Amino acid sequence: MRKLAVLGLAALMSLAAPAGAAEMVVQPVEKIERKAVYGRVESRDTVMARARIGGTVQSLDVEEGTAVKAGDVIATVVDDKLALQLKATDARIQAIDAQLQNSIVELQRAQKLLSTGTVPKSRVDTQQTQVDVLTNQLAQAQAERQVLVQQGTEGDVIAPAPGRVLAVPVTRGSVILPGETVARIAGGGYFLRLALPERHAARIVEGDTVLVGARGMSIAPDAARRGKLVKVYPEVADGRVIADVEVDGLGDFFVGERTLVWIPVDTRKVIAVPPASVSNRFGVDYVKVQGAAAAIDVPVIIGETFESAEGSRVEILSGLNPGDRVLVP
Repeated sequence: MRKLAVLGLAALMSLAAPAGAAEMVVQPVEKIERKAVYGRVESRDTVMARARIGGTVQSLDVEEGTAVKAGDVIATVVDDKLALQLKATDARIQAIDAQLQNSIVELQRAQKLLSTGTVPKSRVDTQQTQVDVLTNQLAQAQAERQVLVQQGTEGDVIAPAPGRVLAVPVTRGSVILPGETVARIAGGGYFLRLALPERHAARIVEGDTVLVGARGMSIAPDAARRGKLVKVYPEVADGRVIADVEVDGLGDFFVGERTLVWIPVDTRKVIAVPPASVSNRFGVDYVKVQGAAAAIDVPVIIGETFESAEGSRVEILSGLNPGDRVLVP
């Protein structure tokens, strides 16, 4: 008796069309077939922060993973010889300056004696030459001092671009040479690099929209972010085609980290309905179809949900035919 009552209730529910339901004629729609591949996070630029002078690393202010801005001081290199050379240059400047002042006095005395006819003009010329030579030597020593001062300021190792530090191959107290790498920085933003099977080479096009999974190898394309295929390299290497994908939100990924990417590889016609038209009772999916006399619930087998030109759709694998009139709440 209870079973008959349940069947009777289900029959009444199938005959009653929901109030305010819209009617949609089922027609095949185009669905994009996607292939899941792995994408690798890459940085656009990998720049080296190098030491401009040789010496000992006195301070090191970054480590792997540190975010830096262009111009940040990431380390300081000190060369003790520069201070000694600077002192020696200062002493030489003082000695040359003393000789110059003495030569100037001698020149002035010779000019006075020349005016009285006591000394020949050749002596004045000799003193003038001596003054000129010492003046030039003083200028040279001062220029050498400026070079040493500039070298002292170049002990600061500067970040050449904003980004994240990938590697620091030196430690505090290390002795390094001019031009040696102190830190390797990934900058310029991040993108995904794909290595696609050769059979998909003819079907991928720059500008295609792809779906990018979350961190942790997420396998749920419904929750994926959208990215754009920005470059396809015109070469097949080891049976793979290389392509680059731009997507927002890669700043928290590790450089070299992999994630799933769904790329469009083909299209096909499918029967699909809006998700709101599908209901589930006792583990069976139903779609309400308008019949000749009344609306009836038709059991269906559903596939995946996808986005089409008409909006979100659920693929119907079995149960509906083109031309059926589906009621959508």
